[in-house]
Amino acid sequence: MSFVTDHILSWLTFLPLLGALVILLVMPRRAVAAHWTALGVAILDLVLALVLWFGYDPAPGTDQYTERVAWFLDGAVQYHLAMDGISLVLVMLTALLGPLVILSTRKALTERVPLFQAMYLILQTAMIGTFLARDMLLFYVFWEAMLIPMYFIIGIWGGQRRIYAAVKFFIFTMAGSVFMLVAVIYCYFKAGSMNLQDWLALELTFQEQAWLFTAFALAFAIKVPLWPLHTWLPDAHVEAPTAGSVVLAGVLLKMGTYGLLRFAMPLFPDAAVAAAPLLAILAVIGIIFGALVAWVQTDVKKLVAYSSVSHLGFVVLGLFSLTAQGAAGGVFQMLAHGLSTGALFLLVGVIYERRHTREMDDFGGLAHGMPGYATVFMITMLASVGLPGLCGFIGEFMVLLGTYTSSMLPNSELMVVLAATGIILGAIYMLWMYQKVFMGPLRHEVNRGLADLNLREWIVLAPLVVFMIWLGVGPGLVLDKIEASVDRVLAPVVAVGAEAAAGRTGHAALLPDHHVLDPGTRVVPESTDTEVTR
Repeated sequence: MSFVTDHILSWLTFLPLLGALVILLVMPRRAVAAHWTALGVAILDLVLALVLWFGYDPAPGTDQYTERVAWFLDGAVQYHLAMDGISLVLVMLTALLGPLVILSTRKALTERVPLFQAMYLILQTAMIGTFLARDMLLFYVFWEAMLIPMYFIIGIWGGQRRIYAAVKFFIFTMAGSVFMLVAVIYCYFKAGSMNLQDWLALELTFQEQAWLFTAFALAFAIKVPLWPLHTWLPDAHVEAPTAGSVVLAGVLLKMGTYGLLRFAMPLFPDAAVAAAPLLAILAVIGIIFGALVAWVQTDVKKLVAYSSVSHLGFVVLGLFSLTAQGAAGGVFQMLAHGLSTGALFLLVGVIYERRHTREMDDFGGLAHGMPGYATVFMITMLASVGLPGLCGFIGEFMVLLGTYTSSMLPNSELMVVLAATGIILGAIYMLWMYQKVFMGPLRHEVNRGLADLNLREWIVLAPLVVFMIWLGVGPGLVLDKIEASVDRVLAPVVAVGAEAAAGRTGHAALLPDHHVLDPGTRVVPESTDTEVTR
């Protein structure tokens, strides 16, 4: 047991990869065995994540459970994993969705089932590794590794235009990653290592920061996706199988916002402060644009896909409010969006399996024959639009509050007003969609005999509904884990922002007590090697 606990991050990361290898080598043509093996591996990974959740000490906000081994180049490149509160929450989301997604494929997948289960487990290893890596080359390896299984998931098990969608997804994300790789190489030669802590201590000119921030931010903005770099997302969502859409919306999109918060902003704080107004404006445009385009969709899956553009705009706005409150709200919104939008895609998959159509005009009055399905859909839809008491409200409210109080964003009050219109539009298009699909008389006789949710579907959807309600009434479950870590990661940016504010106002700008600094001080978060008792 000590071998497991001392290397729990490695087990958490690579257990799915081990399961994928077992499936590919032992049961390449045994669909049922491959399905239950993948499900068992995903459940074990969730158990490991729960061990970390209950063992993590959020008070210091530092990296814990650190694992570090020299890799090559005389230790300049290391196998370095660690976890703080931000990583913990996103790893927990990934681990929770894993068994639910795999269970949802039990009847939906009929072709190449072992290969799909192996691809999904490989993808889970890459996603968890991305959240835990603290060596920049290791991070880049995991970041790129995500592309391969997702490309195959869309390209093999997707819809009629799956090849087009898969290639577009790959080209967009790969193009942004190339610029980030150039920036990674440059920083390596400046720091002499790939260690994140060494990079945080770099003294870079503003011009260097501007170029490097642009390279990193471009790669992350494509993955979010931030308007106008969003065009790959609707195609990928619509053509991907249900399981692919769930993991894409639930986890992969969060890689972009996570990268902005973890790397682009603290590594290049001067550039981040300078770019904050532009990125906040793009986020607000994305919020409104995504909502308006979702409103005119007739395909339910396309509507949910464009809603992701709008919801992720709130996350970016919260991060670039450059306030701890806005950033914490952004992280909370990542989790809330993963739960509600992941559930929406699962629900769309349920009706598609029964009717093989997603057009709203092909439904109407479904609540009469599918009351359980209609109830779960309503709760999930209301969580997505941010109804108070459900998870979507907390993150959006904190983002708007953080943006309103931001001293770094010009016309922040106007941005809040415009962003809030996105919430109103979200309620309009979601309620409109729900009315057309579920309310009124049964418009098509073919829908009269549709079966309501079965036991397997209840098992998949019930945990998501429970957490949507739980986080809505008890957000401290997550906020208590992330707030100290968000403060620590944002410290370099907060210091630069305070100095800029002091220069504009002509008097000292005070930071919160735990961030009071001398003007001009470059904040470097404490060493990431902190160990905790397990």
